[in-house]
Amino acid sequence: MSTLTFVIVGQEDHPIYEVDLTGPKEQQTQYLHQFVLHSSLDAVDEQMWQSKEPHLKVVDRFNGLSVTAFVTAGSCRFLMLHDGRSDDAIRSFFQEVYELYLRVLLNPFHTPTTRITSREFDRKVKLLAKRLIG
Repeated sequence: MSTLTFVIVGQEDHPIYEVDLTGPKEQQTQYLHQFVLHSSLDAVDEQMWQSKEPHLKVVDRFNGLSVTAFVTAGSCRFLMLHDGRSDDAIRSFFQEVYELYLRVLLNPFHTPTTRITSREFDRKVKLLAKRLIG
């Protein structure tokens, strides 16, 4: 089974959106994926100062899994844990999720540190992920 987990980490290093895009997993595996993603934040912080691009490509690896990152203008980090997806496909996914994220930020009742609980946002991210999975 393939691995594809996506998380948006806010400015204060708190997850504001998390989704496992390949379906439910054992709780232990889910915790491991969350740990790998959050432990890669230091690598993201290092690389975001060395790159002019928001798409940082692969920033960390663990047991055959890769963590790819994207940093927004407001220092919000998008992290994808995957098992060897196409970099162009992930870049496209990040760009489209970023557009959705900007629409969420336009809501006057939402702050950048608030968890994203919109069902519409969740539905659209999962729809974009289906294209990524193939």
